[in-house]
Amino acid sequence: MQKFAGLFKDTQTIMSDILPYLPERPVKPREHGVTMMMDKGLSFRQAEDFLESSGHLTDLIKLGFGTSLVTPGLDKKIKLYKDAGIRVYVGGTLFEAFAARSMFDDYRKFIDKLGLDTCEVSDGSILLPHDVKCEYISKLSKNYTVLSEVGSKEAGILIAPAKWISMMNSELEAGSWKVIAEARESGNVGIYRPNGTAHVLLVNRILSKVPGDRVLWEAPNKSQQAWFIKHLGANVNLGNIAHDDVIPLETLRLGLRGDTFFQYLPEELSHLKQSAN
Repeated sequence: MQKFAGLFKDTQTIMSDILPYLPERPVKPREHGVTMMMDKGLSFRQAEDFLESSGHLTDLIKLGFGTSLVTPGLDKKIKLYKDAGIRVYVGGTLFEAFAARSMFDDYRKFIDKLGLDTCEVSDGSILLPHDVKCEYISKLSKNYTVLSEVGSKEAGILIAPAKWISMMNSELEAGSWKVIAEARESGNVGIYRPNGTAHVLLVNRILSKVPGDRVLWEAPNKSQQAWFIKHLGANVNLGNIAHDDVIPLETLRLGLRGDTFFQYLPEELSHLKQSAN
């Protein structure tokens, strides 16, 4: 529905006129500073409500894991999202479900039937030789915008930083638009420790060798979102955001929430920061 597409188009300008010291955010369609919302089965009416409140802040919508097979009226909802200028794709787990059954061509027919021009290639649940994964990426990138996910969904499976870097760069070379750093919707695997805190060494090692604007960091929890914004700035790419967390995330990006309040204020105002003592 086109009524949502131009809504809040000049929000950044309006906010800057009201309040100084806000970080600059690129306008949609964005190549960096993107927000990916994870739709785990919203109804059509819920999707309409989401777009009215948060569509202007959302760049990508992932139809989580295999929900697209069991969500009624999915074609109508996808059209709604696309008409609002948002890229939509089915979860990487569904790609893996097709790949595990040797049904790659059927996967392409499935996403074509849904009218999708974006897709995700992952291997978080199945063992997939990396050269085969890159071959899938290369084939799909000829006709679709491809996101590929790196990291296991299983707790306790650790991947060395050098291997993360190698896989990410290989997948970008194969044709991925962005590589997704795995965390699951729980936010306690992949780039995070079991308690949900970031693997700082791993993230820094990745950033030393992989272009930051080509990485989308899954960050379902507020503390994780705040950590990445403090570490990488307002325009870090973040994903697996719940539908009712998109606006709260934008306030984190802009320093309009306690966790990032002093992120962009000038040094002369630092005396206003409350002491922990």
